[in-house]
Amino acid sequence: MVKRRVIKVGTSLLRGTYGRDTRTVIADLARSLAAEHSRQNLITLVTSGAVGLGCDSLNLIKRPTDVLSLQAAASIGQGRLITLYDAAFSEYNIRVGQVLLTRGDLASKRRYQNASRTLSQLLNWGAIPIVNENDTLATDELRFGDNDTLSALIAIAIKADELILLTDVEQLYSSDPRQDSNARPIDIVYDLAELEELESHTNGSEWGTGGITTKLAAARIATASGVRVRLADGRDPTVLDALFKGEARGTVFEPNSKLMGDRQSWLAHAIKIKGELTIDNESEKALLEGGASLLISGIINVRGTFGRKNTVRLVNLDGKEIAKGICIMSSQELEEMLEISNYQLERSFAYIPIPIVINKEQLILSIDTLQAE
Repeated sequence: MVKRRVIKVGTSLLRGTYGRDTRTVIADLARSLAAEHSRQNLITLVTSGAVGLGCDSLNLIKRPTDVLSLQAAASIGQGRLITLYDAAFSEYNIRVGQVLLTRGDLASKRRYQNASRTLSQLLNWGAIPIVNENDTLATDELRFGDNDTLSALIAIAIKADELILLTDVEQLYSSDPRQDSNARPIDIVYDLAELEELESHTNGSEWGTGGITTKLAAARIATASGVRVRLADGRDPTVLDALFKGEARGTVFEPNSKLMGDRQSWLAHAIKIKGELTIDNESEKALLEGGASLLISGIINVRGTFGRKNTVRLVNLDGKEIAKGICIMSSQELEEMLEISNYQLERSFAYIPIPIVINKEQLILSIDTLQAE
């Protein structure tokens, strides 16, 4: 049976700070992935490294902090990065396809589907998609911020069986093993409740934007859609070979028993939250039990400034998040309507349906809420 796998490698590994330079790291990746590719399994690689390679080319001692310099460094580094991958995979007569994405590319259903179809076509052609965040053009508003989140969304988009996150530790621990000698290794995480109990105080390296925290977030996203996640030591050039053979390495996150669909995953994770709506008890019950749309009459309060078709968080009267959805109205329009008394509101819509604020097709219950059902 053909397996679909997404492998994610981060900047800290690609920079070759563990006795292997960048070219060697990429050559080892290509060797392992080419072997799996020869078994007719489908591989997608999500890679960081453009900014880091750009900084190397510019002889910068420290990674820039301003957006303009980061974008310029990414522009220089991205060409070097894809050239290295292309050369490495050419040794095995495998074509690669560069796919650069921002959060904006996944922020609408149509563009999400287009990205999914492009990746699927590359896989159908026998190519290996090389996916990276488009750091050259992305602003803070459109950035994923780390490729762990991006890799989880890509895994969902191509309906992957497995997501492998390569990192610079052997596996997940109960705490940071570099700071706590009593840290306990964790071999397997069975469900969301266990995942949520894991606490990590590990910070990303100077040259990376990830860390264990973002990998746990990626595991949360992917497992909610039925994708098994493995966290493994990317410093070991043989780790992928071992994983592909079925050996137990690193930490495994098993898929959740209650799964979200592709549309739900896209809506829940691909889009940035722009505001918050507090809803009454009746609306909460209607959403949780009846799968209803959210009406203007059920909104108690509006927080944040957002436009039409922006994504907002829905919270109940206790402040607990229960859902997210794409709001038909802007925050200003909602606030203006909320200033009208209930009596006036009822008279305004006496002969027509009360306006829908979030259509049920554009609304998804939060993962915690789904798990509690």
